[in-house]
Amino acid sequence: MKILIPLLIALVGLGAGVGAGLFLRPAPEPSHEASADCGHGEVEPCQTAEADPFKTTKVSVKKHEEELTYVPMDKPFVVPVFAGEKVIAMVVVSLSLETDLDGAHVVEAVQPRLRDSFLKALFRHANSGGFDGSFTSGQKMDDLKSALLQAGKTVMGEAMIGEVLITEIARQDV
Repeated sequence: MKILIPLLIALVGLGAGVGAGLFLRPAPEPSHEASADCGHGEVEPCQTAEADPFKTTKVSVKKHEEELTYVPMDKPFVVPVFAGEKVIAMVVVSLSLETDLDGAHVVEAVQPRLRDSFLKALFRHANSGGFDGSFTSGQKMDDLKSALLQAGKTVMGEAMIGEVLITEIARQDV
């Protein structure tokens, strides 16, 4: 009897789940063959549609852009956010650097200096209120990316880094 009641409850739950799944299943889409038939078995093209909405356009790509690579920083950056003397949140940021193929080896070699420079920029951004409120809004993210790009170019030189990509960003209130 002790085994029968849990088994009965499980079967009722399973039945209810199957019934709900069948009941909430979306209606099948109507067949397009009947409405598109012109009488001769041919389909006429729609006169109001664009010629080809999925047509790709040729984009000119500079030769040096084809040789770009993205180098991720090894570990994410953890930045505390302060209110007065108290830590109110922690922000975790993962970065990647856009550079040419030769610069990828340089990034690996100077990564400790890059991390130091990026941390300084992240701390400065946090202390100026950059991670307060809606910190992923356009202007705040643009300010952060430009500060990180400037910090990276300070370490590696102007021509080595094309862009700093923020691949992940998260804020956890404490």
